[in-house]
Amino acid sequence: MTMFQRHRRLRSSAAMRNMIRENQLRVEDFIYPLFVVEGEGVKEEISSMPGVYHYSLDLLREEIEEVVSLGIQSVMMFGVPEHKDEVGSEAYNDNGIVQQAIRKVKEWAPQLVVIADTCLCQYTDHGHCGVICDGEVDNDPSLELLVKTAVSQAKAGADVIAPSNMMDGFVAAIRQGLDEAGFSQIPVMSYAVKYASAFYGPFREAAHSTPQFGDRKTYQMDPANKREALREAASDVEEGADFLMVKPAMAYMDIISLVRDNFNLPVVAYNVSGEYAMIKAAALNGWIDERAVTLEMLTGFKRAGADLILTYFSKDAARWLKEQ
Repeated sequence: MTMFQRHRRLRSSAAMRNMIRENQLRVEDFIYPLFVVEGEGVKEEISSMPGVYHYSLDLLREEIEEVVSLGIQSVMMFGVPEHKDEVGSEAYNDNGIVQQAIRKVKEWAPQLVVIADTCLCQYTDHGHCGVICDGEVDNDPSLELLVKTAVSQAKAGADVIAPSNMMDGFVAAIRQGLDEAGFSQIPVMSYAVKYASAFYGPFREAAHSTPQFGDRKTYQMDPANKREALREAASDVEEGADFLMVKPAMAYMDIISLVRDNFNLPVVAYNVSGEYAMIKAAALNGWIDERAVTLEMLTGFKRAGADLILTYFSKDAARWLKEQ
């Protein structure tokens, strides 16, 4: 008889499969995004993201307590201010909505790692991630405002600064700004490889950050490009990044793997709003098993090389893992 490999020997039972499983999904892997808004009594579901809400500060504590009870160890704070202007001044207002939220969360749950999204798009009246000059996003003046934002967030108590703007030199500028302000201990989680993706649509509803003209293709990456991802990540490593993020995740697992294979820093996969919305919509129509599909997808990010996963599924996945 012709000799052949009997691979099925190692799949013969659940216990056997558990013993040789190469990648494990853990609740400690998750970062849960939160959207905070001004006002009182606000808990408003985002229509394109079932189960994800805008919270005012007075109702945020209950959500934080649930996050902690599920074993989730990190949250990412996004702010949606009432006032917007051409330079996004509420982003670096020491009493801005995100700064207030950071202080509250650190008071309620000091053990949580609170990550601050550091960008201007939610705060500018034009919806772009930097300063506009002659109809274009002007890189270097934008860096000055991003540094002010990062320092303000650190002063409020953020444990990690996560710049998402894709301006050239943003990690170097923020690292220098934090160090000079006395925050050399605060790590930078760089959105190192961020594509100009169609998967961001629901987030723009959540963050009220749709560009009022043009698009973000002059600063976010072309989805067709792979080698460029290495150049972007390498720049951020040289400039002092402590984490490297790839965004989006689901259609970019090759990029996650590429970054993992080439750099020794922790890699973060951002499982973005459009990816979340698609699974939720299909599940609500009864077309897929939401739990099975979600856990398979999240495990795929780990297999590709992600150490951490920023995902709106964090609470659901934490519950499912506990049940297992």
